[in-house]
Amino acid sequence: QVQLVESGGGLVQAGGSLRLSCAASGRTFSSYNVGWFRQAPGKEREFVAAITWGGGSTLYADSMKGRFTISRDNAKNSVDLQMNSLKPEDTAVYYCAAGTFWAKNRGLYDYWGQGTQVTVSS
Repeated sequence: QVQLVESGGGLVQAGGSLRLSCAASGRTFSSYNVGWFRQAPGKEREFVAAITWGGGSTLYADSMKGRFTISRDNAKNSVDLQMNSLKPEDTAVYYCAAGTFWAKNRGLYDYWGQGTQVTVSS
């Protein structure tokens, strides 16, 4: 069993940066792949980025490449998402998820956090 808690969301102006963190409980967290997803009002939850259990491989949605960076520290049971050059269309609730698959498909993740709100003003 893994429990996930996101933090670091907030209000930022366009062009600014935020760093989201996903803190996990559970001794087996280091064996899970982790993904970040987001959901804007009235839209489906979409993939943002993912990282393998050891941190050796990452995956990004096309619109986030070059702006967002996912990283993890298994010693601290945490996964971060550094977001730069933020745009108003990045406004959403951001969720982290853990699972045995490293994928863009949200259905393949087993554990989810409650989300953290990111609002980017123009």
